[in-house]
Amino acid sequence: MSNPLPPVKPWRARWSRLAATAAFVTAVTAVPALLTAGAQAAVPPPQAGFTTVFSDDFSGPAGVGVNRGNWLYSLGHKYTGGPDNKGGADNWGTGEIQEMTDSTANAATDGSGHLAITPLRDSAGKWTSARIETNRTDFAAPAGGIMRVEASLQQPDVTTANGAAYWPAFWMLGADARPMAAQNWPSIGEIDIMENVNGLNSVFSTLHCGTAEGGPCNETTGIGSGKRDCLGCNSGFHTYAMELDRSVSPEQIRYYQDGALAFTTFADQFDAETWAKTTHHGFFLIFNVSIGGGFPKAFGHVIPNEATVPGKPMLIDYVSVSTKERIPPTSTPTPTPTTTITTLDAYAKIQAEGSGSQSGTTTETTTDPDGGGQNVAAIGNGDWLRYPGVNFGSTPAHQFSVRAASGVANGANGLVEVRLDNRNNAPIATIAIGNTGGWQNWRTVPTNVSALTGTHDVYLTFSSGQPDSFVNINWFTYAR
Repeated sequence: MSNPLPPVKPWRARWSRLAATAAFVTAVTAVPALLTAGAQAAVPPPQAGFTTVFSDDFSGPAGVGVNRGNWLYSLGHKYTGGPDNKGGADNWGTGEIQEMTDSTANAATDGSGHLAITPLRDSAGKWTSARIETNRTDFAAPAGGIMRVEASLQQPDVTTANGAAYWPAFWMLGADARPMAAQNWPSIGEIDIMENVNGLNSVFSTLHCGTAEGGPCNETTGIGSGKRDCLGCNSGFHTYAMELDRSVSPEQIRYYQDGALAFTTFADQFDAETWAKTTHHGFFLIFNVSIGGGFPKAFGHVIPNEATVPGKPMLIDYVSVSTKERIPPTSTPTPTPTTTITTLDAYAKIQAEGSGSQSGTTTETTTDPDGGGQNVAAIGNGDWLRYPGVNFGSTPAHQFSVRAASGVANGANGLVEVRLDNRNNAPIATIAIGNTGGWQNWRTVPTNVSALTGTHDVYLTFSSGQPDSFVNINWFTYAR
């Protein structure tokens, strides 16, 4: 659950829904059948090769609090000695307004195998809710192995009409947060597996790291999936999972929704020290439903409004943590299995929304007559898109073309830059984009590039001298 977010661009949202194209992906379980609101599922067995190290299915009679052998309650408005919200108030450093309690009115089993975390409002307008954390702080990916964390839950049954300022979350903090009351955030690492705000039919997954402002994780925004569609997540149970994989190179964090890979963060997006401090240690798990704060504000609701309805719980069916150990080499060497790396054809139209990772963008349905279905939108200064494994072949490419549209006003413009293998490398091509007559008025803009051969990760980076979004991208391609 992220610390306060920076303001979104004044008039266009900056969140993304970009499907990850992982270079290395382990086997994904079959998509499970979705559960109805009243259904109960047992904790599923671990995947092949994994061992369950923690689980809870929240069974028991109605009205009972959590098993305190597994969980502790975070109480009040912050950790004792923890960080205040900017501006001098408490509120968990995020601006959320509720008081967290251990009352069974706010957190209790429902008698049907679920834990209900329920935000309530009293007659004076005061909100209360609950935030539970595992007692254990040692959940970690073994060196050379994998950790998988999964929960089945139903988001609060609210809509954008009556759910303003709701903020349910399923997330993890690095173990060193607890003895320091999270004053060392975000250097200790935070992995947000599922967040939602304001009753949207969507979810977000995010990694936080580094320093509290800017840094390798672009704090306080973090590196994340942005807004992903999740139709029915407010009315039925869905699974949300994260795998921290140290068995591949580069190491990676993969996020899954209902068994399908949704987003991937790669270790080579960061320097080695930052990645190690963020991921190579134990974590504890957190479930909570907050009201108000920086994240709901990013979508228009810093506090509840008169239509916000109390009493809508997040229902948790089960949670599990499993690990897969590194497989040691045998005394008789065996051939190393080959890993299929997905490559993109540089000379085909590479759809912008198919990036492997990104920062600061969103997607939308396009009306471009040149096709694509969706385009990447809300692109502004400092944003970037990464496309792993673009294959240029052995005959050099000499031209780059981008399909772009812009409705930026007042003569503003910005640069679309092409970089190879690292987004901090010098650009090999730069295109200036100004107003094209509208955000869906598309133009194909070419430019020359130095001779390119082989296979590279391609970064599109964006720079502008003003804060607003300046361009939408539908696709790009290369030519010889």
